[in-house]
This record gives sequence, structure tokens and C-alpha cells, in this order.
Amino acid sequence: MEKNPFDELAEKYDSWYDTKGKLAFAIELQALRPLLNNLPQPWLEVGVGTGRFAQALGIEIGVDPAERLLEFARSRGIKTFRASGEVLPFEDSTLGTVFLLTTWEFLKEPVQVLKEIYRVLKEGGKLVNAYLDKDGKWARSYIEKAKHGHPLFSRARFYGYEEVVDLTRNAGFKITGTISTLFQGPGETVVLEEPREGFHSGASFVVIIGEKNE
Repeated sequence: MEKNPFDELAEKYDSWYDTKGKLAFAIELQALRPLLNNLPQPWLEVGVGTGRFAQALGIEIGVDPAERLLEFARSRGIKTFRASGEVLPFEDSTLGTVFLLTTWEFLKEPVQVLKEIYRVLKEGGKLVNAYLDKDGKWARSYIEKAKHGHPLFSRARFYGYEEVVDLTRNAGFKITGTISTLFQGPGETVVLEEPREGFHSGASFVVIIGEKNE
């Protein structure tokens, strides 16, 4: 596999969750936790990174192409596989829920990733895609950083809600829910926000839930 910039920046990336991103991460988790009781097992996170989300949510399995990130994830008790979302190392119809948690922005081929997720999910299985909406303050901040050559965000592509919904439906999923949160931007995130049902313009963190129906 080609050299992954996440490998070189793994420590800095991981420390964000304990420093500048601590409250934003808490807001994101607050939007995701109410979903967990209704999600079929087993669970997989695609783009597991350092395992922060997986550990906090109880996701046992993760894949990621960056080996240094996987070392962190393994230290947090996650069973890991080095793989990309475009080619998942799982049999057809074997998983209950697949999570994409702020991974969507970094997918090279999101259509192929959705097809792979659809393939590995059981009938009635769930997709939980929590992405950073391009019109939210956090994405706008990252887009500015990308313009100045940021090593990670210069590789990211940010999408709007309708774009993500259309791609998800085209891959065969039925959209069963949406949650919006994180309306405060970088440097102004000072209070814990309550998640809102549905899509709300200005949200940075948007969760789309899809279901496999063959």
C-alpha cells in the first residue's frame, strides 16, 4: 500500500481527542450512543483510526489502511485488520452493522465502499455513516486548511447531505434516520449540545442511518 499520511501524524491525530477536540468528540458520541441498542451485531468500523470511537461505543472490529493508527486501536482492545473500505476482508452477509465515523471525507471511492458495506451486511443490517457536512463550520475550517496544504485535509473531500443520501440510496440502502449536531465551530465549542432528529443546516456532524433491504 502507498505511504499513508495518517501513519506519520498518528500521535498528533490521536491526542486531538484529549485536547482541542475533547468536547466536540463528546458531542459526537452523544449523538451516536442512543442508536446502539437498535443496531444488530456484529459491528465493524471502517476507518477505525486509533480506535477512539470504537472503544467508546463498544465496536469490537475495525479496519484501516494505516498501520500506525491500527497499533493505537489494538492497544484499545479493538480486533483490527489492515484493509481499505473498498476491499473489505469479510464474507458476504456476515455483519450486522457497519460504521463510518468521520471516515467518509477520506474515502477515495465512496461508491465502492458503500457497495462493499452492502455486500458484507446481513439482510436488515445497518449502515451508520457519521460524516462532516461541507456546510458546517468544522468542514469549512478544514477546507481552508486544505488550501494551505494541510497533510490530511488536502486529501479530504467534503459532501453535502443530499449528495450523501443519494449515493447511499443508489448503493441499495433505505435511509431510516438522520441526526444532526455540532453547530458550534472550532474554537467556539464550549457547551455540550443535544443532538437533533433529522437534517438541520449548519450541523457539522451528521449521522445517516441506512438499512440493507434486498
